Amino acid sequence: MEIATRKEAELNVGPPKRSLSPLALARKKFLKNKLAMVSLIFLIIVSILSFLAPFITTADVTRINIGEMSLKPSADHWLGTDKSGRDVFTRLLYGGRISLMVGLSCTFFVIFLGTLVGSIAGYFGGTVDSLLMRFTDFVLNFPFLVFVIVLNAILFGMVSGVWVLVGTISILNWGGVARIVRSKILAEKENEYITAAVSIGCSPFKVITKHLLPNVMSTIIVQATILFAGMIVAESALSYLGFGVPQEVPSWGNMLSSANEPDVLKGKPWIWVPPALIITTTILSINFIGEGLKDAFNPKSRR
Repeated sequence: MEIATRKEAELNVGPPKRSLSPLALARKKFLKNKLAMVSLIFLIIVSILSFLAPFITTADVTRINIGEMSLKPSADHWLGTDKSGRDVFTRLLYGGRISLMVGLSCTFFVIFLGTLVGSIAGYFGGTVDSLLMRFTDFVLNFPFLVFVIVLNAILFGMVSGVWVLVGTISILNWGGVARIVRSKILAEKENEYITAAVSIGCSPFKVITKHLLPNVMSTIIVQATILFAGMIVAESALSYLGFGVPQEVPSWGNMLSSANEPDVLKGKPWIWVPPALIITTTILSINFIGEGLKDAFNPKSRR
């Protein structure tokens, strides 16, 4: 009996297990999410293929070839050609560069502006909070589609068309992020460690950047993935309507604009199905990644 007890004691002796940090725990949970990981791999592959387009294909993405208009998929043109004789596969790759770049750029500016306004409003409160939130409400009241079309038409010619689109979309979409960040900052600044930081003389800038924002970063990251998908949809929709990326610049939305004609929609699916399919799968993959990050950062989630 004594020997058995001694063996059990020896087995239990050892260094205590080190607990994982919240970030390490979130990473571990995310890596176990098969759907999110498959989506992440797919998105990486699409991004790599798009940005390596000049090395993958040598076809001219803008040259109009009357002799090869609306050709079906073949060995020479894997996905056929469009109404102007341009290779669909080549335009799909180059279009991905523009669509993903616009989506990433818009997401970055929206997150930056929303985080800046929301953190300042939430930390200072009072008059500063009221003024910034009323300005946010003012921005959120603009009809998105109408205002983007009008502002894009006014600024077109002054700046590159792609960056006009990025700027107009960003200006009109940061309000929602600002409200979310503000609410998180308001809740977080009531904790004792913030009071301690203020009591030892930390400046507001240091309190916000060193103490508050790192603790709401998980919310910002999840919000960024959701916005990324929305920005790609916005670019595609505006380009489809003819108010987004200039027509001479290949993008997934511009490729879909060919589906406006009944003969293309009914008899030439190779022109519009590839961009429609890649947009759908890319948006789904981004949303699955966002759901995976949301579950990973949620301590109560057991998925």
